[in-house]
Amino acid sequence: MNSQEYIEVAVKITPYSEENAEIVTAEVSELPFESFSSEDPFLKCYIQKDLYDAHALKIVLSGLEGMGFDVEFNATLVPPVNWNAVWESQFPPIVVDDRCTIKASFHEGLKRTRFNITIDPKMAFGTGHHQTTYMMCRALLQNEEAVKGKVVMDMGCGTAVLAILAAKMKAAKVYGIDIDAIAAISAYDNARLNKVGTRIETYCGDASLLQRNTYDVLLANINRNILLQDIPTYALSLQKGGLLFVSGFYVEDMPMIIGMAQNSGLTYVSHDSIDNWCCIKFSR
Repeated sequence: MNSQEYIEVAVKITPYSEENAEIVTAEVSELPFESFSSEDPFLKCYIQKDLYDAHALKIVLSGLEGMGFDVEFNATLVPPVNWNAVWESQFPPIVVDDRCTIKASFHEGLKRTRFNITIDPKMAFGTGHHQTTYMMCRALLQNEEAVKGKVVMDMGCGTAVLAILAAKMKAAKVYGIDIDAIAAISAYDNARLNKVGTRIETYCGDASLLQRNTYDVLLANINRNILLQDIPTYALSLQKGGLLFVSGFYVEDMPMIIGMAQNSGLTYVSHDSIDNWCCIKFSR
């Protein structure tokens, strides 16, 4: 199966600053871009080829007029890449609180922790933002009793790191959903690789696949706009007393996320942050 083709949009920001790049990221996130990286003077944005709409992007960027900086962009098709080789060169192993190790199959000689997860990706995008992955893993580890024996949903599961950790923490059943078919297949394969394939089911789709009052724990490490759109659906899918963990957004986005969650019948419990990325825990 061929991987989904991607477009790289390089937005030139003049004058460039991290703050200006974050403003552009927030605006461009209104569109279905999956990954962002900053390289002065550019913000590089990645989107599936079939979803790219240059006209829509122009409209979004035009809304930045008067912000004190100028933007211009050009789009190029990302050439075919051996993503496993890219991952091998760019992905260091992650150790979460000395209790969970996330590594690729080519990492050897690592100290074993209580939970050891091996990931072999089949896609490039969605494997970054280690801060959010780290915080979501830490949230699971800090709520072990809420996971053990329970039903867990991993929304936007990607390579299934969170789903696999939940299964290794003795969740009774774990489900994973991702909008990208390649990711859903990768999640299934990684679950089998980690010997928890019998307790994890993965599906291709969006929040419309969620079942009402079904899950004890729901994990969503996605992005601000998808979260704001889908939190009401997440809330309906949780059992009474269930927990929702969300990440993939900045600290300054917390009021919007918390407001939407409270309007959906959820209660703020706590939050975590690393490098301005945020993770919030809610209960129903």
